[in-house]
Amino acid sequence: MKPSGIIFFSGALLAASAWAKADSPATGLSKPNIIVYFADDISARELPVYGSAVWSKPERGDTSDPALRAVTPVLDRLATEGCWIKTAWAACVCNPSRAMMMSGRYAHITKWWNNKDKGLSYDEQGKLSTYPVYESSPLLIGHVAQKAGYGTYWSGKTQMAGGYAEHGFDEGCFTPGSLSDTDNPYTDLKHVYKKVNGEKVLVNVDNGEICDTYLQHGWNFCPHVKLMNHPTDPGKTVWWPNTPEAKKRFGLSTFGPDVEQAFSIDFMERMHQQGKPFFIYHTTHLGHGAWDWLTPANGQCWPGTPKIAWEGGRYTRTEPVVTGDNGVYDLHGTITEPGMHSHINYIDYQIWRYRQKLEEMGIAENTVIVFCADNGSAEYGKNKGEQQKGCHVPMIIYAPGMKKQGGQDVLVSLADIMPTIADLVGFEIPADYEVNGKSLVPFLYTDGKEHRDWLYTQRGPEQLIRGTHVLKDGRDQWWNVADNPADLISFSEIREWGGVSEVHRAEREELLHILPDFDLYYEEFNAPGVPGGSTFNPKRYGRKPEEVAKPAPPAKKEPPRSMPSATPKGQGKTKDAFCSWKKTEMEKKGKTYVQAQVEKLFDQIDANQDGLATKEEQKAYYAK
Repeated sequence: MKPSGIIFFSGALLAASAWAKADSPATGLSKPNIIVYFADDISARELPVYGSAVWSKPERGDTSDPALRAVTPVLDRLATEGCWIKTAWAACVCNPSRAMMMSGRYAHITKWWNNKDKGLSYDEQGKLSTYPVYESSPLLIGHVAQKAGYGTYWSGKTQMAGGYAEHGFDEGCFTPGSLSDTDNPYTDLKHVYKKVNGEKVLVNVDNGEICDTYLQHGWNFCPHVKLMNHPTDPGKTVWWPNTPEAKKRFGLSTFGPDVEQAFSIDFMERMHQQGKPFFIYHTTHLGHGAWDWLTPANGQCWPGTPKIAWEGGRYTRTEPVVTGDNGVYDLHGTITEPGMHSHINYIDYQIWRYRQKLEEMGIAENTVIVFCADNGSAEYGKNKGEQQKGCHVPMIIYAPGMKKQGGQDVLVSLADIMPTIADLVGFEIPADYEVNGKSLVPFLYTDGKEHRDWLYTQRGPEQLIRGTHVLKDGRDQWWNVADNPADLISFSEIREWGGVSEVHRAEREELLHILPDFDLYYEEFNAPGVPGGSTFNPKRYGRKPEEVAKPAPPAKKEPPRSMPSATPKGQGKTKDAFCSWKKTEMEKKGKTYVQAQVEKLFDQIDANQDGLATKEEQKAYYAK
């Protein structure tokens, strides 16, 4: 273990210089700053504002013990002054949820079907590797903010394939970065695989003991941290601490979520001083279970956080003090007990800290805050396709000037965040660029009562869909969601359709007509031009697999072209083929097809004027 230390970040990080931009006609805001705080593995039921009669206990499983429930005065206020969404859906597990959040698209395009079940593409060396989301979807949330003149920062968990910078962020602070990065010299709170008595086992490097968990690099105390393009190392991605001063203060008492937020706030300050609006994408690990490095006897749990207290309308935080080595540590009474409630309490503290800084900067009333999570809680919902256990997540939105306050009984998807951000920053998504999300701006800033008619998500080949009355889960069971169960999940199963209303039956028929558009797991599992299908264990799913071929090597080792297309690899569409394809796609979406406009679009895409619109040319066009 490296020497113990206490990290300190100045509280006076933010300056207060204002800028004037043209107001958005939809919101009345002036180039609003945006903070998306994306929590990890937290079901809607865990937040008090949702009023569930049941939540998670520290050792996992269900409880109704008030002592084990989170206390969230700041999020409660945010949900009252802004709004909270009764039914927000993610994917059922983190990787496809993060792809959905960033792209505004479902897995039929991104090919991110499940955590260990993602489509493949050919990399620049012609080798098969995970299909990067930025290749299937060249307009991600970072890109749309960048193109609108925003400074963009990504902080926290990544889990994205390919290069960090390709996702549309100017800078980043990543915890722990990639597990393939094993050369961190600053912390040994990590696992490695070793052979013991001829058997491959997972070992805690800190104390040399075998662990019953999965491979991790610590992200809580004494965390693994990488910085991307920070002013101290411009153009590079480096291990942190990366300066003599930071190295002196880094140690056991350094808490990863604090590091993420401190660098985010520092970026906010620098952008504000430059007169640029900012977009912060804070993908915290809080909510995710982890190996408890400081108390190994706890094993895999929700490890404790620094202690905080809410008094007089503000938080005070106890500076953590941790000493020891080799798996034996003294926490000096500065760390909370383990539990989901401890993580959510600390999230509440971090949201408060963001709001305090915005007030100090004088820009609180020109900053939008979105809080949500990527999937359901561990054991209860994570990676489960039953009912909506895996995909029902909390969502709270505060946008100055919005007309909606308090609980909103509407349907919202994580895919809606990307087009919402595009509207807020003033970026116009091309009309022919498929986005499965729907901007929330019209709902938030008008008196409209509805947002969308249905929600869709998936878990590998399993398809989940719901409206306001019925839900089909990943096991193809149907549920009556017109009810409001006290635990948010005990819906009545529909087994006899004659026993429900005509409204229920009609909605079921409408939902069944939608599913085929997204049902490509067995037919188009990989990136366009890559044959084959999933090699994931089909027994893990509730849907029977079909025969699929194993991916074949590329005929030529050449860089892939990544825009989705039915055209074979390396070729392009003629004008007639392009127009025919666009007509089909636009009619599917209920859009009006105008031949002259589509022909003009073809001419703009066909940069070399060879009469073919290749995937590479399409990608270059949309990147502009």
